[in-house]
Amino acid sequence: MRRGEDETTTGRGHGRRRRGMAVVVVLALVLAVGTGWWWQDRRSSAAAVGAAQEHAEQVAQDLAAGRPPSLDGAPSEGKMGEVLEGMGEIAHTVTAGEVSLDDDARRGTVTFEHAWRIHEDKQPWTYETTLAVRRDGERWSGTWEPGLLAPDLEAGEGLQARRLSAERGEVLGDGGRALVADRAVVRVGVDRSQTSSLGQARRSAREVAELVDVEVGPFVDAVEAAGPQAFVEAIVLRAQAPELDEVSRGIAEIPGARGVEDTMPLAPTSTFARAVLGSVGPATAEQVEGSKGAIRAGDVVGTSGLQLAQDDRLRGTAGYVVEAVDLEGSAKPRELRSVPAVDGRSVRTTLSRTHQEQAEAVLEDVAPESAVVAIRPSDGHVLAAASGPGSEGTSTATLGQYAPGSTFKTVTALALLRSGITPQTRVPCTTTTTVEGRSFTNYDDYPSSATGDVPFATAFASSCNTALISQRDRLGDGALDEAAEALGLTLDPSLGVPAELGDVPDPKADVDLAAATIGQGTVLSTPMGMATVAASVAKGAAVSPVLVLDGGSRRPASPARPLTAAESEQLRSLMRGVVTDGSARFLADVPGGPVGAKTGTAEYGTDEPPRTHAWMIGTQGDLAVAVFVADGPGGASTAGPVLEDYLRRLQR
Repeated sequence: MRRGEDETTTGRGHGRRRRGMAVVVVLALVLAVGTGWWWQDRRSSAAAVGAAQEHAEQVAQDLAAGRPPSLDGAPSEGKMGEVLEGMGEIAHTVTAGEVSLDDDARRGTVTFEHAWRIHEDKQPWTYETTLAVRRDGERWSGTWEPGLLAPDLEAGEGLQARRLSAERGEVLGDGGRALVADRAVVRVGVDRSQTSSLGQARRSAREVAELVDVEVGPFVDAVEAAGPQAFVEAIVLRAQAPELDEVSRGIAEIPGARGVEDTMPLAPTSTFARAVLGSVGPATAEQVEGSKGAIRAGDVVGTSGLQLAQDDRLRGTAGYVVEAVDLEGSAKPRELRSVPAVDGRSVRTTLSRTHQEQAEAVLEDVAPESAVVAIRPSDGHVLAAASGPGSEGTSTATLGQYAPGSTFKTVTALALLRSGITPQTRVPCTTTTTVEGRSFTNYDDYPSSATGDVPFATAFASSCNTALISQRDRLGDGALDEAAEALGLTLDPSLGVPAELGDVPDPKADVDLAAATIGQGTVLSTPMGMATVAASVAKGAAVSPVLVLDGGSRRPASPARPLTAAESEQLRSLMRGVVTDGSARFLADVPGGPVGAKTGTAEYGTDEPPRTHAWMIGTQGDLAVAVFVADGPGGASTAGPVLEDYLRRLQR
């Protein structure tokens, strides 16, 4: 029985094992099926996320490119163009963030990051918009809303960006009075919208160019290249310009020709310190390209002189506003974003309107290149820097370098005083003298009464060339340059505008030294340089002339051997003697206090007889003046009357 029981027990054990294996198989099948469902669902969800992300990125690309995105209710391509027309060529980038899906991977949202580069030199306009996405089978989509393009944008509206121009800073003169300010002008040109055809626009452009005397070809090309609604400017005339009446009558007969009233930063007159202050006008292609976005085509910028040198300060920084505009035009634009313009800052100069206008008046009828420079010795302020009409727009006053002739004898006199000569020392004033084969003479009508052994003061007053040349052996190496530096002539200028003063190279030979003592040879100076010499004599210390008080001037170097009080007193006495007893007696009765002066005539070129430049420097109270006239027969006869006229005008 035991065995039977054992067999029965063994049989039951096998049954239990079979049932256990079945359970395991069933469980394995269940697990396998469940895992397959889970894995399949996971793969399906990942695919859904990828498809949704791909759809979002395509929407981002379409928005950035200005195309209608693949969304329900999206505008047509033409309508999308209308919505974005006001943004022009402004770069728009759109980046799609990660798509966030619901648990069933059938709905979700995506955030888009937008950036509009309104100005290259400013931070972009950035914002976020969101889109609800949904899956229909294998296709993802969403519904178009204007707010997807820009926050708060509504149906029927478009985007428009406008530039906010900065007000250009003023150029101020002595005492803070405005020299360059907005003044009334008339812009003359062709309005394409008022012409019947492109051919008519070309014909009108030619007639306008001929009327206002501008180059015909370039203006016709500009009109032809402009848009059908554009106004193309040919010339800008001051509202008070005498030719404006004739131009107005002429454009009235030309189809599409117009005169548009406007304002523009201008000096008091068309000639006022123009070569120094410069001018403003439309930016050139080079200026636009070099500005890295700060300047755009059509912007008014400095084109020359101080206006160009100080353009960054004067121009300011443009701003912008982005608006939602009613495409039907029935509602006012709504501001969505703005960056205010920062107006330009003023630039203070030292120019005196009175001094500058009188300086230009005395040069008005001078045909050759010419200049008048006036400096206030006490502070070095340049009150006038006028270049005559013969200079043809060049700043002869600050950049024209010429041999200064006998005005340089003021420098030579200082060097000789330092060598031991006094105003009473007798020196030989001969008719001629020869140095290394070169003959030096005095000017043609040199007074015979001032020849022979005469006091140095007399030789200086009458401008005896041979007397100063005879004393050249007293001058050691660098003596003339040292004296020139003490009088400010060879110090680096700190005017704040492009300028030169003078150059006194070391003479290489005895004949070079002889020529240098009378301001010839390699010695050069600008009118600004010789006015600086006169100002230094008047002040009793080296003057560093300054014209711009903001954003340009710097502290000048000091002379190695400064002018002393005794030396300056002797120089003032010598220059006064030129007026009381010498070649500038015609200045003796000029009102307004004692005048000191020095005449100068500088030979140049190889012509026979030699051609000459005329110079004159003068001092009166706290005023120092230099006058230059190219191709003038003599300092006293040519530059002298200009100086006299200028000083007398200031007393009226």
